[in-house]
Amino acid sequence: MTVKLVLVRLAIAVSGGVLSSLAMPRENIWPLIFVSVAALVYSTKDLNIWSALIVGFGGGFAFYVTQIEWMSLYLGPVPLLALSFLEAVIFAIGLMVSAQVWQFLEKTLNFKPAVKNLAVSAALATVFTAREWVAISMPYGGFPWSRLAQTQSDSPLADLVFFGGLGFLSWVVAFISVSLLLLVITGKFRITNHSPNLAIAVSLVVISLIFTPAVTSENGSLKLAAVQGNANAGLFANPVRGSILQNHLDAAANLSTEDKLDLVVWPENASDLNPLSNSAARQRITDFVDKQVQTPLVFGTITARGENLYNSSLLWRPNLGPTDWYDKKRPVPFAEFVPDRDFWYSLAPDLVGLISRGYSFGERDGIFELTPGQQVGSLICFEIAIDEIGRSLVADGAQLILSQTNNADFGFSDETYQQFAFARLRAIETGRSIVNISTVGVSGIIDASGKVTQQLPAFEPGVMIAEVPLRESKTPAFFIAAPFDLANNLGALLLLGFSVFSKLRRRR
Repeated sequence: MTVKLVLVRLAIAVSGGVLSSLAMPRENIWPLIFVSVAALVYSTKDLNIWSALIVGFGGGFAFYVTQIEWMSLYLGPVPLLALSFLEAVIFAIGLMVSAQVWQFLEKTLNFKPAVKNLAVSAALATVFTAREWVAISMPYGGFPWSRLAQTQSDSPLADLVFFGGLGFLSWVVAFISVSLLLLVITGKFRITNHSPNLAIAVSLVVISLIFTPAVTSENGSLKLAAVQGNANAGLFANPVRGSILQNHLDAAANLSTEDKLDLVVWPENASDLNPLSNSAARQRITDFVDKQVQTPLVFGTITARGENLYNSSLLWRPNLGPTDWYDKKRPVPFAEFVPDRDFWYSLAPDLVGLISRGYSFGERDGIFELTPGQQVGSLICFEIAIDEIGRSLVADGAQLILSQTNNADFGFSDETYQQFAFARLRAIETGRSIVNISTVGVSGIIDASGKVTQQLPAFEPGVMIAEVPLRESKTPAFFIAAPFDLANNLGALLLLGFSVFSKLRRRR
């Protein structure tokens, strides 16, 4: 293996990684993801283990660092580089496995070219998607970002999450990418050698084009108002105490009983004072709910129970006050808590020291019952990117999902647009309308087909008022997505096992 070949392949891998960032929102040139994945998979073809790891690491680092550059905005470059390094290690292992599996299939499959190309495309898509699952799941709950599916919220393929979830859509993107790669590198073009791949790819696109998820009401509707306060609510911001709460009260100043609302929604951290312990905040919220709108309010704040702090969403009812709450089940590691704090503090005391408090993991369900038979589900911030959170809300009876988030830390970066893409895909996957309400934007109301029906400009206070349908039926993805992920991961392990066994056998 020559150094020159490795350097050429490294350049291809890095180029593929960089291209992936242009496929993500806000640039949103989604067809580039197919070029990106094809380049990344090809970059390790026929390389030995160590060369594949080096090339895969370079491609993986470029893949992540260009997509999540917004991480550096509030903690500087070190966390961005550290996370990109960790994810690049997982990425490198994934591309190394891909190279080994490809070599195994090339040497052992004696099928006709059309069948062989189909098998190679399916196998490499399985390995790539399994690598993605590892990255979004481990360690410490993983980093549920930078998924192939995330690039497809505006593409014709988006509706496929209705059938199999985000993992299935990532597999489809990888399958099409490898199919196109094989079309380019397998020598003379013969359509018959690629007809199964092309037939499957075209069928998937056609299905997604002709199918539109239902958006109609199945159990009435709710008239709600979602309020974006445009507040300086960053993790390390230091605003005047009570000013964030006041921002949301000011933004909602024109709401009244004449709007005949069923619900008002504020974002995560909408009240910087805990109204359960601060009498002034309690009175201001009570006046808003009891006198101004006379309707339930769901809003985010930080609560304390004993020695534990929680990132919470409260349901505040007229004349009753707080009657229910949801605590964030998956706080973000190294932002909302520090796992293995003593170890990481010894390595980076200045950075870890900035995170002085850690939020506890919530254990309550995210369901708020507004009236008998009418239930809304609540999740907080990055939980929109976690597959099992959305599924659990549907399983618990959510007919509408509130995604309350605080994007103030990330300024005018791509982060909030990437998160909004998750919300659109999650709406299709769950078959539920989603109200994505942020402190600073992007805030929008999304129907069950992923269509944005209303949206507020970023960094401006505003209110969205909408009649939102309540839905009860479960999509195929509710039943298929988790088994698909399991089957895909088992398939990847089997492919790895067969390739290792085959290599050891040849050496003997």
